[in-house]
Amino acid sequence: MRNILIIGSTGQIGSELTRELRASYGGSHVVAGYIVGAEPKGDLLEGGPSAITDVMDGQHIAEVVKEYKIDTIYNLAALLSVVAESRPRLAWKIGIDGLWKVLEVARENHCAVFTPSSIGSFGADTPHDNTPQDTIQRPRTIYGISKVTTELLSDYYHLKYGVDTRSVRFPGVISYVTPPGGGTTDYAVDIYYSAVRGEKFICPIGKGTLMDMIYMPDALKAAIDIMEADPTRLIHHNGFNVASMSFDPETIFQAIKKHVPQFEMEYLVDPLKQSIADSWPNKMDDTCARQEWDWQPNYDLDSMTEDMLKHLREKLG
Repeated sequence: MRNILIIGSTGQIGSELTRELRASYGGSHVVAGYIVGAEPKGDLLEGGPSAITDVMDGQHIAEVVKEYKIDTIYNLAALLSVVAESRPRLAWKIGIDGLWKVLEVARENHCAVFTPSSIGSFGADTPHDNTPQDTIQRPRTIYGISKVTTELLSDYYHLKYGVDTRSVRFPGVISYVTPPGGGTTDYAVDIYYSAVRGEKFICPIGKGTLMDMIYMPDALKAAIDIMEADPTRLIHHNGFNVASMSFDPETIFQAIKKHVPQFEMEYLVDPLKQSIADSWPNKMDDTCARQEWDWQPNYDLDSMTEDMLKHLREKLG
């Protein structure tokens, strides 16, 4: 990677990934792509170039790619799981029609492309424990259907046109920087905010519901490491399982109580979120990522909890 365009640079992952890539490659080499109404601010605006890059406007994306001599595109444009269920047509339009335009730009301009997939790409028929890299994927949400299509379409462009497409299946991403935006796993972010504010947490996910999670620094590491990986080692290209930690609400609650003994939680299950969570893996097997590009997370639940509470106390005062 020499010159990088991030489509969706002001989103939950994009805002932090832009900063991380600029720290590694230099601010002038990382273009913060955004849509009107979600303009970069502060250090995202000041730390390097920015440009309007609506994922539905392939011609304009191509112009930005040529202007900045882009060789790598991080395509992060998507609706999160719960939001997508309320706006399925828009979810498909952004996630798939937009991806097609990005892949065409990449094909014509010889760019590599990262488009994240998700644990949502699996479904109720998928093995839930140690979910294999290659297994049945029959999701029943528009979010999951679009993520499976993302993997297949990216593979298609790699096999047919030689486009260097790569992706990982992100678990729930936990961060203290950007507030959650409508994902099934957002409870695992909200719970820390409640603990720091001294509030009782009302959990929308039922006790005993296991889901894979990842701390944002490890999510950024995965997104960068896969694009820096030696292509001759890759057997897979798109949809690598990446795992870090798996827990249910009671486990994360107890981890927080070690630091906030007075913290309280009660359950008020959200039927939509619960139904989505029940269709996702308990824990993914990420052996292929470890073997093909040396994936290794740095955080577990305890170290993440300590870091999250520290930073949120600073952030919230």
